[in-house]
Amino acid sequence: MMGELVMIAAVGEGNGIGRDNKLLWHLPDDFRRFKRLTFGHPMIMGRKTFETFPNPLPGRRHIILTKDPAYTIPYPECVVVQSLEEALTLVAQESLTFVIGGGEIYELAMHQATCLEITRVHGTFNADAYFPEITEEVWELVKETFHPSDQRHEFSFTYLTYRRRKTA
Repeated sequence: MMGELVMIAAVGEGNGIGRDNKLLWHLPDDFRRFKRLTFGHPMIMGRKTFETFPNPLPGRRHIILTKDPAYTIPYPECVVVQSLEEALTLVAQESLTFVIGGGEIYELAMHQATCLEITRVHGTFNADAYFPEITEEVWELVKETFHPSDQRHEFSFTYLTYRRRKTA
């Protein structure tokens, strides 16, 4: 039986998450939170998301989803898979796994996720990658923490934790 599957993302007001394979903002406190939450746990991501990192992130197993069967990565902490099902099989014994993007991977995993850790960035951005819609029928907001803009953060943002509602 699989443990918790958490999707973690920073998302603008229009659900934008990136443009040209880059983030739309720089939020140091959100990076720190991402590291604290994901450290020690496997992360499922798309190839394009992985390729935005200069190196694999320390202390986490990287499961990279790609349609290219010839794609290889020379790092022992990285595993390449061709389907979400294959990725989920690899983490079946884990108590906690994170899905970290990008847009296509979030869309694939949305129906399997048990929790969403969203950083809602208060601004509208010109994006070409999006996070799926979060609907009240499926998701219950259980925690909310506001972070104002300041000298290190151009935009204010709110940490939002959602749990999948129990179905009747």
